[in-house]
Amino acid sequence: MRKILLSLLVVAMCAPVFAGAKKKADKDTNQFRYEIECAGNAIQGTYLVKVWSYSKKAAVAENQCRKNAVHGVIFKGYGGGQGCVSQRPLANNPGVETQYAEYFKSFFADGGEYQKYASLMEGTTEIVKVGKEYKVGTVVSVRKDDLRKALEAAGIVRGLSSGF
Repeated sequence: MRKILLSLLVVAMCAPVFAGAKKKADKDTNQFRYEIECAGNAIQGTYLVKVWSYSKKAAVAENQCRKNAVHGVIFKGYGGGQGCVSQRPLANNPGVETQYAEYFKSFFADGGEYQKYASLMEGTTEIVKVGKEYKVGTVVSVRKDDLRKALEAAGIVRGLSSGF
C-alpha cells in the first residue's frame, strides 16, 4: 500500500513538469499581450494588419499571431499609418468580452472558430529578442466582414443596419 501511495505521489509531482510548458504557453496567449497596426490596404471586406505577439518561445508567439489579429480586430481596433485609415474595434462595448466570456473562450480555443477569419501572409514574419522573451511580428489578413456577420449572428455586436 505504501509503495502504491509513493508511486502515485511521484506521478502527481512529475505530471506538472511535462504539462508546464503547455500551460505557460496558454498563459502567455490568454493574456492577449500583443500590438496591432495597419500593414497596408487589403481587398474589400478584409483588414491587413501586422501583429506583434510576445512569448518566451518564438514558435509560441508566431502561432498566436492569427488569434491575436482576430482579437485585435474585435476588441482593440488599430491606428492609421502606411496609407491606412484607423479602424475602430468591431465590438464597441468595452464589457462585451467579459459578458460573453464563454463564447469567446471556445471561439479563441486552440483550433477554434477564429481560424476561419485570419490567414498569415507568407514571408512576413519578423522575430526580435527582447530581454528574456521574443517579440514576433507577422502580417495577417483578417476577413472582417465575415467576422462581423458571425458576431452579429451570435448577438455579440449589433448589425450596421440596426440603427442608433
